[in-house]
Amino acid sequence: MRPGSFLAFAGFVILIAATYCPLLRPLHLTNWDMYACNKPYGIVVLLMAIAGIIGVVFMERKIMRMAAWLSLVLVVLFYFLALLKIHTSFSFISFHSIERFLDRQIKFKWGWWLLIAGPVLALTGALSAKPKYKIPNQQ
Repeated sequence: MRPGSFLAFAGFVILIAATYCPLLRPLHLTNWDMYACNKPYGIVVLLMAIAGIIGVVFMERKIMRMAAWLSLVLVVLFYFLALLKIHTSFSFISFHSIERFLDRQIKFKWGWWLLIAGPVLALTGALSAKPKYKIPNQQ
């Protein structure tokens, strides 16, 4: 396995592991992973990582690159959706000071580091992976 393919494979495996890591801690009570925040979205990210691993195993650079780009876009979108969820969770409270206090009680956890590192590593590996052989020009 080439180093670029190995990096992409490691990135997709880290992305799969990151979906189970704690991402949010609401009100210091429990930890939420990606599936507790949004289960269908977590399944889509998981399927994208599996598609990337299939691309690495079968040495399909296009599938590997597409899965790496889409997983990075999905993770960045999920970050913005988490921010939106945090800032609108307590919008039903009419007292703004209490609403801001409760918003500050939702903390980001260490799982975000893995969730970002996985697609970045996969994208680095996918862009640096070179084909094993060249097809000569046919005329």
